[in-house]
Amino acid sequence: MATIDGVNTGTGIDGSLYTSAVSNDTLTTNDFLKLMIEELKLQDPTKPMDSARMLDTQMKMSTLNSNLSMVKTLESIQKAFTQSSLSTATGIIGKHVENGDVGENGVNKAFVVKSIENENGEILATVQRMLYLEQVVTMPDPEDSSKVKMINYDAAGYIYDDTGKKTGQTIALSNPGEPLLRDGKPVVLDEEGQEVSDHNYTATASSIPVYSDEFEKIAFTSITKIFTM
Repeated sequence: MATIDGVNTGTGIDGSLYTSAVSNDTLTTNDFLKLMIEELKLQDPTKPMDSARMLDTQMKMSTLNSNLSMVKTLESIQKAFTQSSLSTATGIIGKHVENGDVGENGVNKAFVVKSIENENGEILATVQRMLYLEQVVTMPDPEDSSKVKMINYDAAGYIYDDTGKKTGQTIALSNPGEPLLRDGKPVVLDEEGQEVSDHNYTATASSIPVYSDEFEKIAFTSITKIFTM
C-alpha cells in the first residue's frame, strides 16, 4: 500500500488504484496532484480518465484550501479585534453613558458603567441606571460654625441624622431629589406636615446622582454618549 501524505492508497486485483483512507487535516493540492499522477500511471489505457473532470476536481480542492485558510485568517482577525475592543471599552468603567433609550419621563436614560465583559464575542457593559440627581442640602456644622455639613434625605424627602435615623423632619420636594424652594431656602416640614419657618437648611447648586439598585447589561456598540458627573 502506498501513502501520499494524508492519503493512503492501495492497488486492486485488476491493477486499479483505490483510496483506503484520507486525512482531511493534511490533504493539500500537492497531495491531490501526486494522487492524480499515480492514478494516471495505473489507469486503463483503453479507458483514460477525463482530464477536464480531473482539472475541475483540482480547482475545487484549491478553492476549498483557500477558503479554509481565509476562514482561519478571519477568525484570527476577529479574535484580535474583540480583544482590542474589550481593552478600549474598559476605559469607560466608572463613567456615565447613554445608549439612546428614553425613560418614562421622556428623557434619555443615563447609566454608570460598573464593568465590561466579553460575552460570546459581544462586548457588554454592566451598568446601573441613574434615576435622578439629588440636590445637595447643607446646614451649619454644630461642632464648627465656620463649616457646613451635608444633609442626607431620601426620595420621599425624609431627613436622616448622622446615625441613619429619621429626624422627623421632611424636605418638601418639587421633583425627586429637587427641594421645593421658598425665598431661596428649601421648604422643611415637621412630623405633622407643617412648614418649619425657622431652620438653617440651605440648598446648594451642586447635586449627586441616585442610582437604581439593579444591574443590567447594554451592548458597548449601543452607547451614544459618554460623560462624567
